[in-house]
Amino acid sequence: MPDDDIPFNRPSVVGDEYANIADAVRGGILSAGGPFSRRCERRLEEMTGSVRAILTHTCTDALEMAVLLAGIGPGDEVIMPSFTFVSAATAVALRGGVPVFVDIDPVSLNLDPEAVEAAITPATRAVLAVHYASVGTGIDRLAEICERRGLTLIEDAAHAVGATYLGRPLGSFGWLATLSFHETKNLTSGEGGALLINDPALVARAEVIADKGTDRARFERGETQKYVWHDIGSSFRASELTAAFLSAQLDKQGDILARRRELWARYHAGLEGLERGGRLARPRIPPACGTNGHIYYILLPDEDRRRTLIDGLLSYGIHTVFHYVPLHDSPGGRRYGRASGSLPHTNSIASRILRLPMHLALSEGDVDRVVATMRKNLETAEWG
Repeated sequence: MPDDDIPFNRPSVVGDEYANIADAVRGGILSAGGPFSRRCERRLEEMTGSVRAILTHTCTDALEMAVLLAGIGPGDEVIMPSFTFVSAATAVALRGGVPVFVDIDPVSLNLDPEAVEAAITPATRAVLAVHYASVGTGIDRLAEICERRGLTLIEDAAHAVGATYLGRPLGSFGWLATLSFHETKNLTSGEGGALLINDPALVARAEVIADKGTDRARFERGETQKYVWHDIGSSFRASELTAAFLSAQLDKQGDILARRRELWARYHAGLEGLERGGRLARPRIPPACGTNGHIYYILLPDEDRRRTLIDGLLSYGIHTVFHYVPLHDSPGGRRYGRASGSLPHTNSIASRILRLPMHLALSEGDVDRVVATMRKNLETAEWG
């Protein structure tokens, strides 16, 4: 990539990542459960109010653990958005469950609570909600629906570390929640994730599932003289090297979030004129949402104009991407799940959304260059 290109993403080292990794190596514990792992888990518990946080290799692992803890089995239905990453659906399908895809709200891009309620059947066991772009709108209504209907609420908060809704941390509304520390996220460990457990009754089994089905966590705490196989599980826990890197990122979380929010706000102000001119739509964030600046997206009028803009920006060295291909319309979605209704908002948003570069290596000048180049492309384009 040429030096003056603006990449869509570039992971950043923000503090003591290298020193932490060296400390972990010197300490002689590189597998899961070392001091950096414990430090990160305690920090996440403090941030979210969760009873227990367990670091995982990926957010995909955390989702698979959540589905296991929710007791999903063959034929059980889990309601989720079609506009999300495939890991949510595969976690359900791996247990023999059925992902039931429902439409999103066209403003928040989150699950539409009315569509969720309409999709509930006698086979429904859980609702898996996604906080798109760290917006929490609707999670309180979904919690009420799940409580009333006896369903488990799982929050996929992969985008939402440090974000709030109604003054509460996202990840604290569901029985279970998952986080991502993939290299594209605000806080990163390359890959990495976490399971947040908000129901104390699930903690003991979660620890067993995370450690290959054994009670090794109790053994490490000195609560038993040996550890044995108790349940199904897998090697879900993150290594100490992953935790060492993440620990440095958590130490700088306040600075990271502040910078992401500054970049987000600069995009938002710079694109106001194009929205007034009808060329695009900007995100609309309700006052109750404390977002973390993870994603800045725009909505174009149609897919053709999105393709034209992607190509136009790329010709100036600016890399932008669309987002999810709807799961209900994919081969896997048709094979393992089903759609509830026609999902018009999902289909429309997925064909029109465009994500702009967003990472700590961006300067104010980079953001201004992206905005100016968009203006050049959109204001001069034929607009029928």
